[in-house]
Amino acid sequence: MPESSSAASVPSTPSAETAVMYREKLWPNVWIWIIAAGVSGAGILVFAPISAAAGYTAAVVLFTIIAVLLILSTPSIVVTQKALTVGRATIERRYVGAALPFRGEEATAERGTRLNALAYLCIRGWIDPVVRIDITDPSDPTPYWLTSTRRPDELTAALARK
Repeated sequence: MPESSSAASVPSTPSAETAVMYREKLWPNVWIWIIAAGVSGAGILVFAPISAAAGYTAAVVLFTIIAVLLILSTPSIVVTQKALTVGRATIERRYVGAALPFRGEEATAERGTRLNALAYLCIRGWIDPVVRIDITDPSDPTPYWLTSTRRPDELTAALARK
């Protein structure tokens, strides 16, 4: 069977446009896992009157369920030359405006009193710094994206590179 000409034109290595300039996964902190273990331990207390084995089994099952949910719900931030992806949302880089990092009280204000109700949010309570990314698409009612990040300076630097 002859090879199609389109298969020969597909590059086998990623191009500069799809190369990742920044990547971060917003994993839960250690204390979230400690809370998950504590909640799971409550399964022992609930099922211990039935039997100790049922209590320990319930604790293991609860921890497994919580761990799977935490892992599956962990969002990523990915910046390429062409696009920005934050959690489930993706936008072309040409519509990305200024990116500003915030820490401490300023980050709290961005998540609270200064928050625009139309903003896209990808924030995690266990990560304090946030970055506000302005959206310049005139047809998009979303004024900006607000995302948690452990490395706000690196994210803003990656977004500043065009």
